[in-house]
Amino acid sequence: MSTGKRAWVALSLLLSLTAATWLWHERTQLLAFPDILSAYSAKEYCSCRYVMQNSVEYCQSFIRQYLPLSSLSEDLGQRRILASGLGRSNTAAWVGPRQGCRLIPGSDG
Repeated sequence: MSTGKRAWVALSLLLSLTAATWLWHERTQLLAFPDILSAYSAKEYCSCRYVMQNSVEYCQSFIRQYLPLSSLSEDLGQRRILASGLGRSNTAAWVGPRQGCRLIPGSDG
């Protein structure tokens, strides 16, 4: 094996080891990431609709993300929003005019 080829192999191994170390160090945060999309979307859509009293169309465009949601549903009677994305679901509900909207604990899928 030539010296140049050995250098590239060594560099590739070093970069792979560095990436693996970083992934291991950040594993808790990386595992929490899928929940963020649906939680953020449910909470922000709820606030947009019930606190700010905007239209459905406006609020859907307001929460549009780079990673798309699987579903977004609204229960008008209970003023609840269910958002699903990246295999997780979260629900936000309107609490009142002074409290706004909150995520419902334990609603993740």
